[in-house]
Amino acid sequence: MTRRRAVLLAPLAAALLAACGRKPKKAAALPAGTPVLALGDSITFGTGAGTEASYPSVLAGLTGWKVVNAGVPGDTSAGALARLPALLQEHAPALVLVSIGGNDFLRRLPLAETRANLRSICEAAVTAGAQVVLVAVPEANAMAALARSLADHAMYAELAAEMKLPLYAGGWAAVLSDPALRSDPIHANGAGYGKFARGLADYLREIGLVPA
Repeated sequence: MTRRRAVLLAPLAAALLAACGRKPKKAAALPAGTPVLALGDSITFGTGAGTEASYPSVLAGLTGWKVVNAGVPGDTSAGALARLPALLQEHAPALVLVSIGGNDFLRRLPLAETRANLRSICEAAVTAGAQVVLVAVPEANAMAALARSLADHAMYAELAAEMKLPLYAGGWAAVLSDPALRSDPIHANGAGYGKFARGLADYLREIGLVPA
């Protein structure tokens, strides 16, 4: 390659590397006491271990944030979307952690509806002035759970890329693939929720939300 050609291609290469998004964009750190909303279903609520051992409770201890546990067992993306306006008004969170969709998969609800609901949830939170972190949920697959090989549903990575949102990937899949970290095939136990919260806290620190 000639020197002139290398110079011409350098900006293109830099743009391609930036587009890959290997490193999350740094965000403004949130100090202790900041209100944070954890929106989700039973695995946010803490089913299988109790709310005191839930990931929002553990995350609050790790960060010093005021993490509101807005997990409702059995909730779907449509239910979470319906609840969100009141939650945003009541708590005025600076950050919303969105971990919802598992019950949609279990009930075989139309994927297009789940995707649209998730997009609306994220848009509503951003409009309210909150930062948003999307949390990937595994595809509902009993055989994969037994084989300890759960994987995130591809929809989360696609939506995060489309909306340019940070995505915490692989956290639930890793926990729910390990029998030692589960209370049943679809819920974590105390150790599992703790592991998930620590991994999430590390990711939030990596992207700049948790002060170093």
